[in-house]
Parts: sequence; C-alpha cells; structure tokens
Amino acid sequence: MKAYKVYAINDGTVIDHIPATRALKVIDILSLENEGILTIGIGFSSEKLGKKDIIKIENKYLEKEETDKISLIAPGATINIIKGGKLTEKRKIERPEEYINIVKCLNPNCITQHADIETRFKVAKTSPFTLRCHYCERSVEAGEVEIL
Repeated sequence: MKAYKVYAINDGTVIDHIPATRALKVIDILSLENEGILTIGIGFSSEKLGKKDIIKIENKYLEKEETDKISLIAPGATINIIKGGKLTEKRKIERPEEYINIVKCLNPNCITQHADIETRFKVAKTSPFTLRCHYCERSVEAGEVEIL
C-alpha cells in the first residue's frame, strides 16, 4: 500500500469521507474558491467508501448552514475542527429535518419564485432522499436539487 503525505493544518476545518469525485462540488456549493488555503485530496483509499475525497480549509470553521448544504451531496462526510494543531471537535454530517434557504424550488409557480421569501424544504423520504417544498409541495430528489 502506498503512503500519502497530507499536510496537517494548524487551525481550520477538515471535511473527510466525502464520496470520491465530490470534493470539487463541495467547494463549489460552499463558495470556498476565495477562502484562503485549501488542500484537496481526491481518490484516497477508504475502507468505508472504497475511494474518498478530503478537503482541508485553513482558518475557517463551518457553520451549520454550510454543513447542511454538504449533507445534500456528501451525507456521510465528517467534519473535524482543528485548533492549535489539535483536533477539538469531530462530528458526522447529519441531514436536518428541514432545509431553510438552502435549496431553490424549481417550480416556476411557487411563491418563492415571485416573492422575497425564504425557501423551506422538509425531508419527504430518506430512500431515495427526497425533499418537499413547504409552499407548493413539489418534491425533488437530492441529486436534482439546486443549492442556493
């Protein structure tokens, strides 16, 4: 087995166990392009996933809204908070029961398309993972959502 050198960060967030090939999507939905130093690892071996991606974000700690966005494309990912070179917090990303102002409703007749109102989606089904708009009740599967 080949050993890989992945540099440690002193302060920031490590997003681990991202399904392979989804790291760039995570960076895109979180708008991390201008957040400073990012380390991206793609295609690492993983016992759980077979292959996984890793993202290290220096000097940034993710908010709940950000981890809720990640839950739509990498629900099994883990968040590791590093402070002073030490792991201070480790948590699994969990899907919330409701996504508020995170997913855009694709129904052109939905009130959220015409009024300044935050979007609200409840989890309708877990398999396949499906969300339902609070206002128009349109359902959408996780792979088809448009993230705000």
